[in-house]
Amino acid sequence: MKRLDGKSALITGSARGIGKAFAEAYIREGATVAIADINMAQAEATASELGASAYAVHMDVTDQASIDAAIQAVEARCGGLDILINNAALFDLAPIVEITRASYEKLFSINVSGTLFTMQAAARSMIKAGKGGKIINMASQAGRRGEALVAVYCATKAAVISLTQSAGLDLIKHGINVNAIAPGVVDGEHWDGVDALFAKHEGLQPGEKKKSVGEAVPFGRMGRAEDLTGMAIFLASPEADYIVAQTYNVDGGNWMS
Repeated sequence: MKRLDGKSALITGSARGIGKAFAEAYIREGATVAIADINMAQAEATASELGASAYAVHMDVTDQASIDAAIQAVEARCGGLDILINNAALFDLAPIVEITRASYEKLFSINVSGTLFTMQAAARSMIKAGKGGKIINMASQAGRRGEALVAVYCATKAAVISLTQSAGLDLIKHGINVNAIAPGVVDGEHWDGVDALFAKHEGLQPGEKKKSVGEAVPFGRMGRAEDLTGMAIFLASPEADYIVAQTYNVDGGNWMS
């Protein structure tokens, strides 16, 4: 028997990257997955690629009506929601004296408010159904420590860890397990943008930051999206029923806590 047989999952920001890898892994384990993304065309393309167990749902995590509509779409399609992964997030960096309010507000709106209010909507749906559920938030090693150029992003991911703890303690009485995954540096198309930002502010050549952070990982390389899927499957499975309010580092040994 597959570990997520018959389960209904919603994964935010899953049209590409890490979210898409989670969706692929969940489908292999028997789940039906809502590919929830602000880019509906890309979500539909991904759902088509992944087959009959995937379907696209438009979702803007900064818009409460959009969040509620996405949860309702899952309920209508599958009869309820069993698993949520809060994966949608945005990155930016700047020295403290150059941080703009616009950047601050955008990152907190997506990374923190988006996580909280999507988690809230999912929890309400799960409580109404009375079957419990699993919520997995995407934190980061950046939430474990400060970084000189990454103050706002680090703060958002620290907030995700804190929200995971508080929500986990509150929702377990309903049989809803809330936990989080904290990746380290994960390779992918987004790292081209990250590398360019570091190059700009640290006077580096393109590709230099990416190379150095990969070499600094004790495992010997940057992470890949597929390195995170095992933990995502485990936390959604019955094997994790007794795990509450925890954040797990999956980072090749970059951070120990």
